[in-house]
Amino acid sequence: QVQLVESGGGLVQSGGSLVLSCAASGSIFRINTVDWYRQAPGKQRELVASMSTDGTTSYAGSVKGRFTTSVDNAKYTVYLQMKNLKPEDTAIYSCNVEVLLGARDGSTWNGWGQGTQVTVSS
Repeated sequence: QVQLVESGGGLVQSGGSLVLSCAASGSIFRINTVDWYRQAPGKQRELVASMSTDGTTSYAGSVKGRFTTSVDNAKYTVYLQMKNLKPEDTAIYSCNVEVLLGARDGSTWNGWGQGTQVTVSS
């Protein structure tokens, strides 16, 4: 069984930085992909960053140049580095991760972190 534990949220002033992480544990071969979502009160959930199996990343226009996602497969952990944060970045951030369970059969597992609150004050 695979578990994801998300951490790193908090309160930061405008212009500040935070790093979110999602750590996977269990019988894992490697992390394949990660998508980072956020949802602000009264707004729809928004995809802000993605990383594919080959390491290709993509970002929403609103965060491009400020957010960076990465994977450390030695630790089975994914990261979202956020800099130059703005009040409009305030939201609950969640990771969605696909894990490769076995190299031979190619079986995968997909799951969500529990979400973490990011609040940016002006």
